Amino acid sequence: MKDLVLYIHGKGGNAAESEHYRPLFPGREVTGLDYQTFTPWETGGEIRDAVTMLHTEYDSITLIANSIGAFFSMHAGIDGLIRKAYFISPVVDMERLISDMMSRADVTEEQLKAEGVIATSFGEDLSWDWLCYVRGHPVRWNVQTEILYGKNDALISYETLMLFAAEHHAKLTVMENGGHWFHTDGQMRFLDEWIRNGEAEFMEKKR
Repeated sequence: MKDLVLYIHGKGGNAAESEHYRPLFPGREVTGLDYQTFTPWETGGEIRDAVTMLHTEYDSITLIANSIGAFFSMHAGIDGLIRKAYFISPVVDMERLISDMMSRADVTEEQLKAEGVIATSFGEDLSWDWLCYVRGHPVRWNVQTEILYGKNDALISYETLMLFAAEHHAKLTVMENGGHWFHTDGQMRFLDEWIRNGEAEFMEKKR
């Protein structure tokens, strides 16, 4: 049986980050996807095409997705092709995130609709097309999912993750000293143990 672990990076990341996860899945292929677009409608299509192709070569696919990579993955229509998903600091409510950024930038919906795209002082572009898309395409995700969240995440609130986990029957693990970006030695050790435990529990249930 050929098993694949597919890693979808977050903003500013790359497919090479998938190498970190190789030792956590002995006996399985591990690869990453370097998507070339950055909208849910285009990037979701890229992920869907890649997963569809990979599914012809592999019997099962485990997904690891980071931050906005999880958001793109949930808009790719790949539910039926994924064995299990591990989401790290996932963006699960893009509408709320955009609304929060609009408030921070003091931008109204009327202004955003009129201008289409508005650059902010904190480095994020606000997009009317993005806001319309997420309102018209609520998340539909029916995959056994585990979520890792850092208690000090300044981008996504704990309440947002709690609500998503409850609605989608996902298991939520919180690292008290973690942030949105898991990168320190301690954070990565916590992340690695989280995945090992998740795989052990998953395999135990399959017996």
